Amino acid sequence: MPHSRGPENRRILAVGGHPDDVEIMCAGTLLMLRQLGCEIHVASLTLGDCGSFEYSNEEVRRIRQREAQTACESLGATYQHCGFNDLCIFNDDTSNRRVTALVREVNPEIVITHSPQDYMSDHEVTSLLIRNACFNAPIPNYATQPLSRARHTHSVAYLYYAQPTEGLDIFGKEITPQFYVDIGEVRQRKRDLLAYHESQRNWLRAHHGMDEYLDSVSRWNAALGERASLLGKKVTSAEGFRQHLGHAYPRDNVLLALLPEQVIVEPAY
Repeated sequence: MPHSRGPENRRILAVGGHPDDVEIMCAGTLLMLRQLGCEIHVASLTLGDCGSFEYSNEEVRRIRQREAQTACESLGATYQHCGFNDLCIFNDDTSNRRVTALVREVNPEIVITHSPQDYMSDHEVTSLLIRNACFNAPIPNYATQPLSRARHTHSVAYLYYAQPTEGLDIFGKEITPQFYVDIGEVRQRKRDLLAYHESQRNWLRAHHGMDEYLDSVSRWNAALGERASLLGKKVTSAEGFRQHLGHAYPRDNVLLALLPEQVIVEPAY
């Protein structure tokens, strides 16, 4: 028999290309879902092994895996690295089977990942692989052995895309969220989770010109909160999302059902 999904399945899977991506995208939302008793799973396809001017690939992998595991322990989540290397995430047969195996192992009701349009290909291809995996996971004849012996899932999971970096596509055009999640009550805890990824500060300062790793994320969440506040509720900090509503994917907004007081729908979407 396949895995089941329904009211009793409160498993959430959040997947980023790199170890700190999930904290940046949606740690506030995950914290509130954890408070509801949801089971949180976090995965990164890579360990961000190219993200350093100071350390070798192997050293970066060790550092960043330790940081990711510590952050997830604080969140009350499991952490898994999916075996890809930095800048080597591609949409091919092996990668699709590997990521589908992850989805089958966790058997989530809800999956959160990168926007299909973001500033780098690792994020965009992660988004595509997760989209494919959600669709592929219930198909009995789609084999993921020997990567995993987990059985096919019962149905396609709810799939949500977090806002891309700065809320922009690759042409600098603004991407409007479908809805916001008010994370004001957990904004400091989100910042604390992100702070566990301390190795990223020097890397982002050198490569991206960013010397405010924590402050820049806080400002971005505050800007989303200000935008959400225009809809009638005072919001100090928010995260933005869009739901995948293509054929075969569930179309009711389960995040709205779980977090009715925190979700603010964007009428301009």
